[in-house]
Parts: sequence; C-alpha cells; structure tokens
Amino acid sequence: MKRSKEDAAKTRQKVIDAALKLFGQRGYSGTTLRLIADEAGCSRGPIYWHFANKEELFEEILAYSQAPLEKLIAQCDDSQAPIEAASNFARQWLSLLFEDTYYRQSFEILLNKTEYTESVSPSLERERALTVSLISTFSGFVDRYRQQTNSQTSTDSQVVAISMYSYLMGVTQSWMVNPKLNQLEVNIEFYVIEFVRLLQSPQ
Repeated sequence: MKRSKEDAAKTRQKVIDAALKLFGQRGYSGTTLRLIADEAGCSRGPIYWHFANKEELFEEILAYSQAPLEKLIAQCDDSQAPIEAASNFARQWLSLLFEDTYYRQSFEILLNKTEYTESVSPSLERERALTVSLISTFSGFVDRYRQQTNSQTSTDSQVVAISMYSYLMGVTQSWMVNPKLNQLEVNIEFYVIEFVRLLQSPQ
C-alpha cells in the first residue's frame, strides 16, 4: 500500500511538471490533457485520479505562485515596523523568482500564457482575491508609516499601495521577458529600496 501511494505521488508530480512545461509553452487553450499525459508518460486516467479536469489542474499550477505570496501576507502583522516589513516583503517576493523554479514558471504562465476568457475565469478567482489582499497589505504599510512619521499627505494610501503593487509586478514581468536585462539577483536591493521609496512618497 505504501508503495502504491508513493507511485501515485510520483505520477502526480510528473503530471504537474508536464503541465507547467506545456502551459508555459502552449498557453491554457493550446494545452490538452492528452498532451499533458503524453508529456508525463502516462494515460489520462492517472490525471483524472488527481484532478477533476483541466481547470482544476490549472488552478494547481497557478497555486505555485499564489501560495507563497499568500504566506507572505499571513506573516505580516501590525507590530512590524512598516519600512522593515515592506522591505522584507519585496525582497522575498523578488527572491522567489530566481530561487523557486515552480514559483517562477507559475507566475510566468499567469502573466504571459493565460488567456483571460470565460473558461479560465473560475481559476482566476483566487488570483483576484490575492491581488486585493496584496494591495490591502501594502496600504497597511503606508498607513502605519504615515502614523509613525506624522505625515500629512493628500494621496490615499490605497492609491500608493496600487503603485507599489504595480511596481513589483512590473519588475517581475520585465525580468521574465529578459532576465539579463535587469539582473534581478544582483540588483535586488536596489529594487527593494525603490519599492520602499514609493511607500514614503510625500505627495
């Protein structure tokens, strides 16, 4: 029994690896379960054992980039100094890109290989919720920073938070297009500092 569970786990991982590769190459619409099965070296039967359909498998693939960010959000609390908390958040987000292959591949599929059609809409609900949570977390950084520094600004903290979110997404996207362009691993502290600079925006 133990051996069969181990075999099932190995097969599941082969399916996930195959799906990451094919979704990354062909996009969601261009990838079928038959193609994934062929790439994984199995029939479609084992895929249906682990996943109800392609949509559920796609959700599993997207989770590789969603779960780490959800974990970062969960680790934030109001007791942290806002500058330190924001710096750590940006540093960990960006570090995952070159340290975690599954995170990077999943993120790349989300940004560059997902057709935002009705067929994938349910799969993106978690992503929409994550975006809201990220902006809320960044807005909290801004509010706490302003409270601690007695800053009087006219720009709503959520507007600043959206710019912070957009900044990290932009750095992520540009690195995926051409990793040599911004040498993220070498220049990560620069990008972290610029992220914090947005938080401190005096407007």
